[in-house]
Amino acid sequence: MKKKTGNLLFLAAVFLLTLWSVFHGQNLRAVLQDLARADWRCVAAGVLCVVGFILGESLVIGYLLRQLGVTVKPSHCCLYSFIGFFYSCITPSASGGQPMQIVAMRKDRIPVAVSAVVLAIVTITYKLVLVILGGAVMLLRPPRFMAFLAPAEPVIYLGMGLNVVCITVLLLLVFHPTAAEGLARRALALVHRIRPFRSLEQRQEQLHQMVEQYRGAASFYRTHRGVIVRVFAITFVQRCLLFLVTWFTYRAFALSQQPLSVVTTLQAMISVAADMLPLPGGMGVSENLFLTLFEPVFGPDLVLPAMVISRGISYYTQLLLSAVMTLAASFLLREPQEKGT
Repeated sequence: MKKKTGNLLFLAAVFLLTLWSVFHGQNLRAVLQDLARADWRCVAAGVLCVVGFILGESLVIGYLLRQLGVTVKPSHCCLYSFIGFFYSCITPSASGGQPMQIVAMRKDRIPVAVSAVVLAIVTITYKLVLVILGGAVMLLRPPRFMAFLAPAEPVIYLGMGLNVVCITVLLLLVFHPTAAEGLARRALALVHRIRPFRSLEQRQEQLHQMVEQYRGAASFYRTHRGVIVRVFAITFVQRCLLFLVTWFTYRAFALSQQPLSVVTTLQAMISVAADMLPLPGGMGVSENLFLTLFEPVFGPDLVLPAMVISRGISYYTQLLLSAVMTLAASFLLREPQEKGT
């Protein structure tokens, strides 16, 4: 309970700081007037993209569970996704989503060994798509994109580096769990010397359990390569749906000077930069990067209203929808009853 309260207080503090950094010194009346003239049909299309983005993960989860011989109602797979995105939205580096999804799946009698394999594949693929997109842009450096990205290159490289480290750790857990556990134990021992834990043995046991959960993913990768390719394709489309929110925001203001490729690529690079930062939903960083990168696209007068719509749909609407469905899941997903009770 204390941890949940701490997360919510941290979320509220970051939210208030974000509001101050974005709106300080701005003409709020002008911003509201610009928001009022945005085409609501494009805004609605953006909301549908967010719904598709969330449900895209449920397709992947259901597909992987079937490959592992587990049949679950599609509606429950949707609930797993909403739960995951809700807790990812409110915890730093989206760290809270996967554990809560495992808890939700246990209510449907899905063994942790199975849910851990599924969510490991989902997480690796989800981040891999982002790294490939970001890496392609930063290696090829197309002049049309780099002209906009130049002011944010250091932050983008930082985000790329953090995502690469995360994927490397996950792949090490999957394909070399013993080596990963050994490295992690030495790291824990080093941290324990600097700042002692209440129980080092308990931390080591938690680490061992986490490593064991990832062992099953290795054999799945080796024996289901076609499945992994299909999961990657679905995840790629899923990611692009979220980037399209900014394109629909662009069209909501009847703008057409920049092509779809430029607008969605810039939004993808913001995701690359903010995805692994220790902030709920990249809050604060995402908003300010949007204002920096998209000012030449929307113009100085419309960039703030555009950020409000785009970010309002892609993060805050996602948070609200996921919160409502997570609440619903607390009634729809029930703990399994023991026989004889």
